Amino acid sequence: MLDAPTINIIKATVPAVQQHAEQITQCFYPLMFERYPEVIPYFNQSHQGSGSQPRALANAVVAYAANIDNLGVLDEAVGRIVQKHCALGIQPDQYPIVGECLLAAIAQVLGEAATPEILAAWGAAYGQLADLLIAAEESVYRSNEQKPGGWRGTRDFELVRREAESEVITSFYFRPCDGGALPDYAPGQFITVLLDIGGQSVRRNYSLSDAPGSDTFRISVKREPQGVVSGFLHDQLQSGDRVQLLPPCGDFVLRDSERPLVLLTGGVGITPAISMLNSAIGSGRRIHFIHAALNSGAHAFRGHVDALAAANDNLRTCYVYNEPRPECQPHVEGLVSAELVAGQLGEERDVDYYFLGPKPFMVQARRIAEELGVPAGQVHFEFFGPAEELVA
Repeated sequence: MLDAPTINIIKATVPAVQQHAEQITQCFYPLMFERYPEVIPYFNQSHQGSGSQPRALANAVVAYAANIDNLGVLDEAVGRIVQKHCALGIQPDQYPIVGECLLAAIAQVLGEAATPEILAAWGAAYGQLADLLIAAEESVYRSNEQKPGGWRGTRDFELVRREAESEVITSFYFRPCDGGALPDYAPGQFITVLLDIGGQSVRRNYSLSDAPGSDTFRISVKREPQGVVSGFLHDQLQSGDRVQLLPPCGDFVLRDSERPLVLLTGGVGITPAISMLNSAIGSGRRIHFIHAALNSGAHAFRGHVDALAAANDNLRTCYVYNEPRPECQPHVEGLVSAELVAGQLGEERDVDYYFLGPKPFMVQARRIAEELGVPAGQVHFEFFGPAEELVA
């Protein structure tokens, strides 16, 4: 526990750090990558370039410091961080690296205002946070290892099948090279793929796109323009090739419930929703599956979902295309709106509402939930960055 003088210093200096938080994190990452290049594979460089990762870190640092004497309010946020860290395989010996570089960035940005006393207080606060995260992450690592079929660290897998799901999305099926079983996972979770591309080690998270219980893990990846990893997977990874995977993680998961289920997705955001759909379809629970895509060429899994709908009366589908081709057959042309979702739900508002897609889509999906009066505790999404960015 931090002593009272340290807490007082942190709380007194939060406004200054908050004012310069993005400058500090923008300084922090290049500094850390220069001093410790071995950590670069743990960070998605496209998130660095877009500024989303520095912004997310800045918001996390400020939120932690502002609640330094009441950390319980951050339990949900800390849980998400822990899942992200475990997905990437973050280890305790990496925390001192981050602490050193974060304090150096604070000193560099704040200059003379960052006195030794202030830096010592922030160092102590960071140490407390590191201890909290390390303990929570060890609990996740141990749980993953102790599951039937589970493991800790990396495990070798072989690509046994590829399947095109649309013009831009391909599914990849991986089986353990050791012939062992796979652990169950929660629908909506993701795995981390470790690759060596041109001598550069990279790690990427991809949602598992099928229900648990198979002898393979399936991910479904969109080819991104200029995407180094997605391009490698689409163009070079072939059946028989080996990769390393980390165990499933993530807290954007299907909760146990008997309420009607709304799965609202855009683009490649459909992938975890397919895992949820495949897991929930046999329950008899009413399911509203609403998917937005550019057109039929970009729409993945349509045949699969249509087959489920034909065989199960509890599934209702709605496809929305904003740039349909002449041959396309969407239910609706244009964009997802509150009127459209309300038309699907009828009078139902006591639903479990899951949404995922590109950021503009997610801004709209969250607004729709608020406009329709879906209870806030029943609205679920996953987003890289502070949730406040989804408020229009």
